[in-house]
Amino acid sequence: MLRDTIKQAQISAMKSGDKERLAAVRLILAKVKDRDIEQRTASKDVPDDEMVIDVLQKMAKQRRESIEMYESGGREELAEKERQELAVIEDFLPQQMTDEEAKAAIEQVKADLGAGSIKDMGRVMAELKARHGALMDMSKASTMVKESF
Repeated sequence: MLRDTIKQAQISAMKSGDKERLAAVRLILAKVKDRDIEQRTASKDVPDDEMVIDVLQKMAKQRRESIEMYESGGREELAEKERQELAVIEDFLPQQMTDEEAKAAIEQVKADLGAGSIKDMGRVMAELKARHGALMDMSKASTMVKESF
C-alpha cells in the first residue's frame, strides 16, 4: 500500500538525517490523516490507495501554483522550497501519462461515450477521472478535452 511506502520513507529520512525530505513526508502524512478523519463521516468509502493518490495530487497542484506565484513575486528562495516539497510528493505519485497517451485516452473515452460536442464535456471528464484519475493531471486533461471538440 502507498501509505506504508510513505511511512517507510519517513523512517528512512529520519535515519539518514534528511530534514527537508522528512518535513515533506510528515506534511504528506498529516494531510492523509486529515483525509482519514474526513472519511469517517463521509457516506461513500474510498479505497485507501485511491484516497492517498488524490491527496498527493492535490498537494502537488498546490505546490505548482505556489511556485508560479513565488517566481512571479521574485521570491526564489520560497519557490525553491516548494520545488523540493513537490519533488518528494511526486516520488510517491504513480507515473503520469504523457500528453500523447492522455490525448489517446481522451479520444477513446469520447468514442466510447459517443461524445460529439462540448456539451458532453462533463460526461467525458467524469469517465476520464474514473478510468485514469490517478495517472492523469485532470487540469491538463480539461484543457485537452476542450481542444478536442
